[in-house]
Amino acid sequence: MPGIYDEPEFYVAACAYRDVPSEVAALLRWWGLHSGQDEAGRGAQPEAGRGAQREDRRPRSALELAAGPAEHARELAARGVAATALDINPQMCAWAQERAAQAGLALTVVTADMRDFSLPAPVDLAITMLNSVCHLFTLDDLVAHLTAVAGQVTGGGLYIMELAHPADALSREQRTSSDWVSDVDDGSVTVHWGGPRDQIDPVTQVTREHVTVTYRKNDGTVRTVTDVVPNRFWTATEVDAAVRLAGGFTIAARYGDFDGDVPLDAPSAWRMIMVLRRAADGD
Repeated sequence: MPGIYDEPEFYVAACAYRDVPSEVAALLRWWGLHSGQDEAGRGAQPEAGRGAQREDRRPRSALELAAGPAEHARELAARGVAATALDINPQMCAWAQERAAQAGLALTVVTADMRDFSLPAPVDLAITMLNSVCHLFTLDDLVAHLTAVAGQVTGGGLYIMELAHPADALSREQRTSSDWVSDVDDGSVTVHWGGPRDQIDPVTQVTREHVTVTYRKNDGTVRTVTDVVPNRFWTATEVDAAVRLAGGFTIAARYGDFDGDVPLDAPSAWRMIMVLRRAADGD
């Protein structure tokens, strides 16, 4: 039976609570603040050019990894960035390509494994959203992924990863909900995604999350998709170690939300967002 990642319409509806334009605005703001590239996207910017003025700078090109329906890549394309979306699932890739074409957006779509891939040319900004790094189950997988990404990011460019906050696994109370209802254009969707009933394996740090998505359309159609999704929990120290092992990146910043540059250790932090910077050319 097809799972949630084979059903792009259901996956998009399940994630309808996300504010993609605001998240992309944060990604672009962080690129302006933390990248080591000048306006032309080549080399490091002089120290006098750093600071608040850098927030207005834009990357010329971007790559969304494990992109699924590529909502963030499509938003970047709509803002004039040459965008590429990469995913291992052909159904997701076809959906992303079709939606981009319908919107008149230039989007390059690549079907590939995020641990081993190459692009025709490197990009200034790479992103992985919605905790998609959870699909890398071992340290070797994460290191291979970081190595592959580093080889495809320009000098001074950034790789921004959004992961689940460690508090979701290490605290008694989760900072994110496992049950929610979202209104969509043609109906509503009810989602159950993991939660306390799905126990984390203390050795592998992998949880088999039970997922149920029920889509109720305005025309009276009701359909439910169920799945069991393996999900690896990563701590901040594990990600730090993988970055050092892979080489190519340094950690430029850590945030706990897309809004207001919330620190990772703030009580209100609900995500673990790692901003990695590629060594500038000549460093």
